[in-house]
Amino acid sequence: MDIGTLRGLGTVVIFIAFIGVLIWAYGGKRKARFDEDAMLPFADDPEAAKRIEQESRSKQ
Repeated sequence: MDIGTLRGLGTVVIFIAFIGVLIWAYGGKRKARFDEDAMLPFADDPEAAKRIEQESRSKQ
């Protein structure tokens, strides 16, 4: 095994890990949690949070 083979195998492993992260991040099971986390910057401003939540409901 030379360094080129090791680098190639490393690239394949990293690519597979990347695909796994994409599947995890965009899976439907976590959508509610991510939507809730997206509202955290507005936690201190209830008016802004209410307005953004109403806009997101109207889009669905």
